[in-house]
Amino acid sequence: MTGNKWGRTLAMSVAAWFAVTSAAHAAVDGAGASFPSKVYQKWAETFEKRTGVPVRYKPTGSGDGVKQITARAVQFGGSDSPLTADELQKRKLVQVPMLVGGIVPVVNLPGVANQRLQLTGEVLAAIMAGQVTQWNDPRITSLNAGLTLPSTAIKRVVRGDKSGTTDGFTRYLAKAMPSFERDVGVGQSPNWPGTVDKADGNDGMVKALKAAPGTIAYVSYDRAERDNLVTVKLRNAAGNWVAASEAGFRAAIQESDVARKGDDVASIMDRPGVTAWPITMTSFVLFDASPAKGDDALPALRFLYWCFMHGDDLTRGTGFAPLPVILQARLAARFAVVKAQDGKVLDYVSK
Repeated sequence: MTGNKWGRTLAMSVAAWFAVTSAAHAAVDGAGASFPSKVYQKWAETFEKRTGVPVRYKPTGSGDGVKQITARAVQFGGSDSPLTADELQKRKLVQVPMLVGGIVPVVNLPGVANQRLQLTGEVLAAIMAGQVTQWNDPRITSLNAGLTLPSTAIKRVVRGDKSGTTDGFTRYLAKAMPSFERDVGVGQSPNWPGTVDKADGNDGMVKALKAAPGTIAYVSYDRAERDNLVTVKLRNAAGNWVAASEAGFRAAIQESDVARKGDDVASIMDRPGVTAWPITMTSFVLFDASPAKGDDALPALRFLYWCFMHGDDLTRGTGFAPLPVILQARLAARFAVVKAQDGKVLDYVSK
């Protein structure tokens, strides 16, 4: 081989190596649901330490997460509202559940301690619908013997962005009080009656709650724990007063078709378990089923598969509950659905 040919071959080899290395360490961008965002960010930090691949996740809300991954503006989107099979096919997306968490009503009531205020789903729905407007309303005081409640007006803080947390919360409220769906609506952006304050993301809800005494809001359980918020006890489907907890989320899973049938989109809301937390839901990630270039898709696939396969260890102590093992085993194959248009073999397992 002549010097020139050897030099060109070496240059090509170095270029090829550099391309592979760059692809392997390319940053991964995700956006969407704020409900699990702190967990995703924690996982991203651990993944980067182990692999050198940076992962950036922006909690922009479930609606925006679906919008961004559909437009391929990010490598994965987060959503607490699962898409239907038809929607996934139309958008050419793969959907995988990642973890289970709880939505928790929280209040800013001076003198009221954490987990001291008790509400039924029906009374909570009446509050959020603007039908119960004072904290000392008989419908509240009758559930809280011995608790002194102020006569101040109830201030409601709701999500201003398209939110999967709001979708789950309103589904629970409509189940507890059927007229709620007619008067307010169920979904990511319901028509809240009366005057409400709006905030973006779970962090925005926490900030608004802390700023105004007399406020009620709803956030993910991990936010309530992290920020030492005053949480509300709810009466669950078994008739027991329960506080939100990881154990309560696991109990809800076990009493649902998620555990019984491996149905990852089955509802785990208001399940009959003795200790089940009533507002429990699954959070999902969405990613491209047919990426143009395999090398561009690999970093995100490796991150998401790593998170999925290490769910138990990664989720413990975060304020969320992992998926049942039987469901993890069945859904692992869903990653293999991804086929790159350039024919690249997607080895997402080895990293």
